[in-house]
Amino acid sequence: MSIISTESTNTTTGTEISTDTSTMLTCLSCGMPIESGEYCDHCTDETGALQSFDDRFSRMTQWQLRSNPGETQQEAEQATLEYLATMPAWRDHPRVVAPE
Repeated sequence: MSIISTESTNTTTGTEISTDTSTMLTCLSCGMPIESGEYCDHCTDETGALQSFDDRFSRMTQWQLRSNPGETQQEAEQATLEYLATMPAWRDHPRVVAPE
């Protein structure tokens, strides 16, 4: 089993995550492992461009609901926003930045 380090280094091609066996790139939008580039196939459109925040938020919320069947829609949306706030592609997006 590989343990992913909590420390990461931003690069121009995704985020490098060190594990006990190797270093892998992760999608800047969702954190999925990728081989190259900045974003995984789930987060990009047919041209390779990052999908809109609303599209990603909706799909990630649906994934959250499937993964946690007891959660309400509101709980899943909150968990998704909290997770997206940790992703380099979204951490400065107005929907995930807490109001001051």
